[in-house]
Amino acid sequence: MNQSYESLNPMHMDVLREIGNIGAGNAATSLSMMLGMPVDMTLPKVNLVDFNDVAEAVGGPENMIYGVLLGLEGDVDGMIMFLLDKNFAHMVVNILMGGTYENFEAMDEMALSAIKEVGNILSGAYANSIAELTGLFINLTTPSVSIDMAGALLSVPIIKFGAVGDKVLFIEENFKSDAESVMSHMILFAEVESLNLILGKLGLL
Repeated sequence: MNQSYESLNPMHMDVLREIGNIGAGNAATSLSMMLGMPVDMTLPKVNLVDFNDVAEAVGGPENMIYGVLLGLEGDVDGMIMFLLDKNFAHMVVNILMGGTYENFEAMDEMALSAIKEVGNILSGAYANSIAELTGLFINLTTPSVSIDMAGALLSVPIIKFGAVGDKVLFIEENFKSDAESVMSHMILFAEVESLNLILGKLGLL
């Protein structure tokens, strides 16, 4: 029996949460290697969230944030979007570039390039986790990065996947370094066929 997002049961959600937990752990390790400093992470919150509630969860539709969007190709069709708040983006860029930017507003194209690479590495950590657990081939497209209001950023994947259903897998992470603690959010959009393929490979269908 095929599952849609609306019909996922608690057992399905437990497995998706475990994938999120493994991906988050890999993401923390990857970020630590990239920054050259220890990065810990609290246990991420992994939930199914209505499209309409995502913008509120990241500070409201008018909150200015960075969005890093990558497509999933191969055996799985979907998108991963990282939503990075100002503090996260500012901290990461300054560590990578030696404290170049006094504040969020001062960041330029070079900073955007660094944020794109961060999103690419973090997304890869999640995609690799799904691939390793399921044996599926998953390729990531070249990331695009934008700074805009949360509502505008989210309109892109919603237009593509809105017909699939009104739920997304929403992962809230709290990265901690010696310097500070910062929050990021990741959203996984996947076609229903891809969702069922993942669940099937995990023996849940």
